[in-house]
Amino acid sequence: MSSKNLFKPDTAAGEGETFDTLLKTKNIAIERILSPPGTSTTITQQPHDEWVCVLQGSARLEMADEHLNLHRGDSALIPAHTPHRVITTSHQPHCIWLAVHIL
Repeated sequence: MSSKNLFKPDTAAGEGETFDTLLKTKNIAIERILSPPGTSTTITQQPHDEWVCVLQGSARLEMADEHLNLHRGDSALIPAHTPHRVITTSHQPHCIWLAVHIL
């Protein structure tokens, strides 16, 4: 069994987001996401629910025409088939997310 520190690394090395799968089973996938400063993504929709929590930093999320400001410890449920995107993420500290995909 290997261990993983959710806060290391705490700064992004490149321009794109880093996705680390921590656990994947038949019904659930858990990811750690590290977002570089100012990350912006395109609108996406997923066939499953996703719960996200900001572990470090902050982010602005657009979800179904609503804007959410998420700070350390804040979480949100993104229901299946809901259009959503990241508008921006913090510069210092870099944004670290925990995402739980309910498959």
